Amino acid sequence: MSPLDVLEQRRAAVTACDADAFADLFAPDGVIELPFAGADVPDRIEGREAIRTFARAAMSAMRVDTLATLAVHRTDDPEVVVAEVLTRGVGRGDAFEGRSVQVFRIRDGRIVLFRDYTGPLRKPF
Repeated sequence: MSPLDVLEQRRAAVTACDADAFADLFAPDGVIELPFAGADVPDRIEGREAIRTFARAAMSAMRVDTLATLAVHRTDDPEVVVAEVLTRGVGRGDAFEGRSVQVFRIRDGRIVLFRDYTGPLRKPF
């Protein structure tokens, strides 16, 4: 599976609120890093099962209706891609919209590292 195939499967899992499908995209020792996470969100989640637990909690608190990849940038390292992403959904009863830059290391069809540089969420205009 190519990195773009993995990103498409991730989009489908997130917009379907399927935490298990999302977690299953990760290597057993996969990592999510959220460098700009708020105080109530961990900045690092290690291991597929911890990612599964985190995804279940996140998906029960918010619904992502749109996860649009605006651009994908390849790097000199064939395992690494950078995506510019627009996310729209509903959390805590309010609609939100946010942009982020996401860095992925994908090896053998599994996400090894997902680093999400998320900007502030805002209400769509």
